[in-house]
Amino acid sequence: MANKIELRVEELMNDILQDSEFELVDVEYIMERDWYLRIFVDKPGGVDLDDCQMLSEKIGKILDKEQLIEDSYILEVSSPGIDRVLKKDRDFVREAGKAVDVSLYAPLDGKKNFVGTLESRDKDFLKLKEFQPIPREKVAQVRLHIDF
Repeated sequence: MANKIELRVEELMNDILQDSEFELVDVEYIMERDWYLRIFVDKPGGVDLDDCQMLSEKIGKILDKEQLIEDSYILEVSSPGIDRVLKKDRDFVREAGKAVDVSLYAPLDGKKNFVGTLESRDKDFLKLKEFQPIPREKVAQVRLHIDF
């Protein structure tokens, strides 16, 4: 059910964002204490509160009209943040050459966490400049690295 909702919201958001400078980064519909529909968007220079409010109002009206979601939920539209999780192929293409944090499901060569320079991701491997290719099925999460 959640996946079906996420896919439909993604379609609706792509329609809203068509011919704009915004990019849809991700949609998630998850149960925490309550149901949350989170929509992550970005644009060159980043998104601000006014952008999020405007997009929230647009998608909220459409969702109310479509009655896509039966449960009560909290709608959040926001930036993916500077330490964004990379999920889609386009994320890996866009962020190639940048430092990333990679978490694995189980240790590989005695390590579960890696920091390296993203080269690419294909159907079989995640490739970091500093390491041997990592099999995709071992990768739990990839996010942009932040130096403090």
